[in-house]
Amino acid sequence: MPVKISRVPLAATVAAVVAAAALLAAPAPLRTPATAGIIRLPGAGPEVTPTPSGPTAAPTPAPTVPGATPPGSRPPVVDHGPRTGNKVALTFDADMTDAMRYQLRSGAVRSYANLRIIDLLERERVPATFFLTGKWVEQYPAVTRRLAANPRFELANHTYGHLAFTADCYGLPRIAEREMTADVARTFDVVAAYGGRQTRYFRFPGLCHDRKALAALAPLGLTVVDGDVVSGDPFATSWRPVVRAALTGVRPGSVIVLHVTEANAPMTDEALPHILAGLAERGLEPAPLSEVLGQG
Repeated sequence: MPVKISRVPLAATVAAVVAAAALLAAPAPLRTPATAGIIRLPGAGPEVTPTPSGPTAAPTPAPTVPGATPPGSRPPVVDHGPRTGNKVALTFDADMTDAMRYQLRSGAVRSYANLRIIDLLERERVPATFFLTGKWVEQYPAVTRRLAANPRFELANHTYGHLAFTADCYGLPRIAEREMTADVARTFDVVAAYGGRQTRYFRFPGLCHDRKALAALAPLGLTVVDGDVVSGDPFATSWRPVVRAALTGVRPGSVIVLHVTEANAPMTDEALPHILAGLAERGLEPAPLSEVLGQG
């Protein structure tokens, strides 16, 4: 393999490092063991929350949209799909914070859009699901159009600016509780403008969520997706640990968490061919997240 030319800046901002470190750490507070699949908060029933009016209100999603749930009830939290068949989901987070935008404007980093990943997925006709922050979409509209134009790619929601929805979420700056609903609704609107295979799937930054965060999203009729295989690709200095993490414990129905943010996940494009080969050796086949979860 050709020698890797590092694309990691020597001086990354503390905020960007912290945001990436969130994905290397322990699972979110409400997650249960991976055998759970789809989980709901313990308690009595659906617990209806009034739908807000004004700018925080979101249109009721069509029932055919993958991940859509009845607005007004706390959303389900999904780690993986059924442990049958041979399908797994490759999911790629597209983070974008204000600190990352500053790094781009200042020239400290070249790109947070790893086109080599997209090239490979397109060339090999590999399905994938992209969890997009609204600010990433605004930074890379042409890349977003490219993703939306591919019928093998699904588009999902990763908040507007990658703020934490709980306290102590690995040092991420925290969004105010009163702003949570509007933040996620705004991102659905931003992503929806590009068409393609839209979903009502949502992933919290750092996989951090609690009862208040889930209640805030109840009006939006969505499904929260964590994942049971976390690759640890942010700020990796070699592709080998990323491959090892992605393939260790992968099973039918697994949801693999990767990143398409080049400057803070610089080895993912080198790891991806090895991940695909390892999945094939295990008899596993990438599929859209909706198909893996049995909703496609």
